[in-house]
Amino acid sequence: MYFVRLLKVGDGVRHNRLFFGLMTPTIFSWENSIVRDYIWISIGALAGANLRYAVSRFTARFLSADFPYATLAINVTGSLMVGFFLIRTTERVFVDPRWRLFVAIGFCGSYTTFSSYAFETFAYFEQGHWALMAANILSNNLLCLLAVLAGAAIARAV
Repeated sequence: MYFVRLLKVGDGVRHNRLFFGLMTPTIFSWENSIVRDYIWISIGALAGANLRYAVSRFTARFLSADFPYATLAINVTGSLMVGFFLIRTTERVFVDPRWRLFVAIGFCGSYTTFSSYAFETFAYFEQGHWALMAANILSNNLLCLLAVLAGAAIARAV
């Protein structure tokens, strides 16, 4: 059985008409749009992914391919950025929440390379390179944690 409700539509002053049927009032506002959030995240992700590629190429040009230095450099610098930015924008300078979407989720999310780190560690494991596997695990985890702490300390100091 279908129910038809009699709804009063309008603000009660200017528009006081009756409407038959089911209605969900929706007002599109660019300021409160989830589409806007996705756009900010996407722009940040575009910038982060391109910087990741540039850092990878730059690092590969100057350092040995025996160890994933590019992944390590990207993870450490990304951790430093996240630590600095999130502490700075929550404790010192309050910014529009869109900057968090842009920097922390979009930019740093596409810039850092945890999936690459995990795969490279797995490859060392599979090939029996135990020392490189341990070095990769320890260096990424320890240095990234220290970078977050450093970023937080810098943000609190400035």
